[in-house]
This record gives sequence, C-alpha cells and structure tokens, in this order.
Amino acid sequence: MSSTRRLGIVGGLGSLAGADLFYKLVKSRAVLEDQGRYHFLFEQHPFKDVLLPLDRNASMTSRKFYVFQVCKTFENSGVDAVLLPCFASQTFREEIQQELGIPVLDMMQALVQHITRSVAPGTRLGVIASDFVRHCGLFERHLGQHFNLLYPDAEAQAALMEAMYGVNGIKDGHLEGVPLEGVYQACLSLQEQGATLIVPGMTELSLVCGDLQRRGISALDINQLYADFATQADGPARQPPFKLGIVGGVGPAATVDFMGKVVAHTPAGKDQDHIKMVVEQNPQIPDRTANLLRDETDPTLALYATCKRLESAGAQAIAIPCNTAHAFVERLQPHLRVPIVNMLSETVEWIAQHYGSGQAVGLLATSGTVQSQVYHHAARRVGLQLITPGFDYQALVMEAIYGERGIKAGFTEGICREQLLLAAEHLCEQGAKVLILGCTELPLVLAHSEAFEINGHRVALVDPTTILARQCIRLSQVSVDR
Repeated sequence: MSSTRRLGIVGGLGSLAGADLFYKLVKSRAVLEDQGRYHFLFEQHPFKDVLLPLDRNASMTSRKFYVFQVCKTFENSGVDAVLLPCFASQTFREEIQQELGIPVLDMMQALVQHITRSVAPGTRLGVIASDFVRHCGLFERHLGQHFNLLYPDAEAQAALMEAMYGVNGIKDGHLEGVPLEGVYQACLSLQEQGATLIVPGMTELSLVCGDLQRRGISALDINQLYADFATQADGPARQPPFKLGIVGGVGPAATVDFMGKVVAHTPAGKDQDHIKMVVEQNPQIPDRTANLLRDETDPTLALYATCKRLESAGAQAIAIPCNTAHAFVERLQPHLRVPIVNMLSETVEWIAQHYGSGQAVGLLATSGTVQSQVYHHAARRVGLQLITPGFDYQALVMEAIYGERGIKAGFTEGICREQLLLAAEHLCEQGAKVLILGCTELPLVLAHSEAFEINGHRVALVDPTTILARQCIRLSQVSVDR
C-alpha cells in the first residue's frame, strides 16, 4: 500500500489561481486513482499586498514573510511538501527553502521539465509574465540557455498588465470580455514575433488557458503542469541544513564561550560556511549541583522543556555546555527525538585516543559532578582511572566557581585562578598526567593545553567544551556529506 502524501498549497497570493491549482490537484489522474493516499491542505490568509500590481519595482518583502509563515504552518502540521502557485514568489523560493525542513516544490522545474521533453532546443517561446517576473530574469535563468525567449511589445505588455491586475481584471474573476481580449492580443503579439508556444509567467493564465487554446493559441496550463509534477513519484527526502541546538544559561558565560569555540573551530571561508545554531539562554534552570548535593529543586523538567523547544526550532542535535547537567542526560534522552551530544563521553574517548586508556586522569569539577559519578562511569567504559581532589582541595574548586570572587560571579583572574591551580597541583602530585576541566566555567580561567606547567609538573589540560564543539562540527559535516 502506498504511503500517505500530504501536500500544502499556499493560497492568497492569487486567490483564484490558487483555487484553480487545488481543483486540478484533486481531479488529477494520480489522485483519482489513489484517493486514499493524498491529503491536501489549502491555507489562505489576508495578504495586504495582494491587490498591488507586480510592476518591475514591486517589493517582495511582505510576500516573502507571508509565504514563509504559511510554509512554517505547513511544516509544523506534518506536511510532506508545499506548492507555491505564484511566479513572483518562485523568484525567492530558494530563500524560503533554506529556512524549512520540507521541500517547496519548484514550479519552474515543472515548467522546464515539460518544455524540454516536448519542444526542440532553439524554439521561440513567448512568455506571458508580469513586469516584475519579466525583468527579474526568472525565465532567462531557467530557459534562456536552450530557447529563444520573446516578450510582448510595450503596448501589448501594458494591456496585459491591465487585463490581469486592473479593475475588473482576470485576477478579480473577470475571465471574459475586455480582460480576455487583452491577454489574447499579447499572445498575438508574441506569435507575430515568431513564438510557436506561449509559456505562462502568471498563474492566472491558467484561468483563461482553455479559452486561448480554443482561439488557436498554443498556451501551456501551468496549474495543470504543477499539479501533475506534485503527484509524480516522490522525490528524495530533503535534508535541511544542519542546525545545532544549545541549552544555554548553565552557566551563561560558559554558553557564550562554547559558541565561540564552535565558530573558532569551524573551517569556513565565509559567513555561510558556519553552523546554524539555535540557543535558549535559560539561566532560570535550577542549579544542578544544588540538586545533586542538597536535593534542592530538580532541574530535569526545565532541561527537558528547553530541549523540546530546541527540537521544535529544528535542531538536529543538542549540546549542553554544562558538565554537571550531564548527570540528567540519561533521564532526558529517551524522551527526545534528537540526540544530545554527550560531552563527557566525547571527552574521555578523546583522552583515551590521545593519551592511552591506562592513563591516570585528574578531574576538576563541581562537587555535584564528582558525587554523581557521571565522569567516573564514562571513564571506566574506556579504561581511564579518574583521580578527584581531596576534601579541602575540592572545597577550593567549589570556591573558585561559586565564591564571591569566583567565576560565576564574573571573575577569571585573582584568587579563583590561584585556587584552581592549587587543586590542579594537588592532582598532579597524585599522579595525574591529564586534567579534565570538568566544569564549563573552568576554561574561562585555564585554557585547553597539551602541555601546561604547574610548579614543575607538566600536565595536559583538556577542555570538554572544546571537545564538544569539535564533535558538533563533525556532525554538521556528516550531515552535509549525506
């Protein structure tokens, strides 16, 4: 049994033309032969610029916003593909497509596919289009390489625009008399120039295409072609550009630091080469350490709600630049559709690959992270031995993070740095050759380093947020390569 196909039609850009496309979809052979398969959603809302003629200087801004909003509604409704019956809107279809995870079917592709199959290269094609579409070069880009394109002369073009967009014009439903005559004269103008086929650049032409054909004009019905195109065999699913969701605010400065690392490590020659990121900077997520140590407010629901909002925003993977929050990841992941990139697992695997699985590794982290044993569990899976500070030195780490002159209070020099270095030296004396900066505030004070000197001890400092950033970049590159 064939799978259901849900198609959305953007109405309101030309109400009658959109309705005509809907009618031709419903009565198309593919739909009539398999009526249980196709579901159609027709969305038409007030569009304030709908009555403005599409002259050569027409602004597309309001039209773009309208089309985008309707397409997002379709995407959120689970539609498989969108039909956009408007040539002016086809000029920015690719811009809309970049912001969606579902395909906006290319009406020009439907037209070109039909013409190239049925007309010899070099044929003279007469184009009936608005001033805007005519002068933006849409048809030259799609057909100009293989066909000779002709347009009505100035007088016939002016009459055509009046017939379509004027008072009592075809766009308003007046399909006979003077409006029809204006379109007919434009077609004759093209035939006099040698055009053997009239190509539509206005969807409203479909409303009078039958009348023109009965008068001997060889004109194409774009709505019929678009309907047939939409009901052909399904194309490959569209893979939207990779978008990384970031649970921010845990803590706020660490979030900004992580984003900077994603940007810094992305191989890019221009802005557009960087990764899309959607961030919810939510400092109101209850303190993770306070919950783990003193059973204060559980942050699980707030973390879950934030992740779900990132999912809804189109994130394909989620990063949480907070080590302690990873104590809650096992609770969250089964209820999410997209993966949380586990910073702790990525970090210990990276250490095992670079320094060997038998290495003694020191952990500088909050007491919540230490007591939750999340790093210990991850380390054991790759054969690493973790060393944590003694009681007094762990207190120094907590003071460096949470103290009055600590990192969460905005300090990165002075006593907080001295406290961290004392705890780090203590771990080196216990035999650690690698130290994990296991709280995302710590790299604001001590940077990722292959060889760091602490009072005669040579140690590697590993920043999990740097490891996480690199892994997120790799995921984005895998997504592009698919």
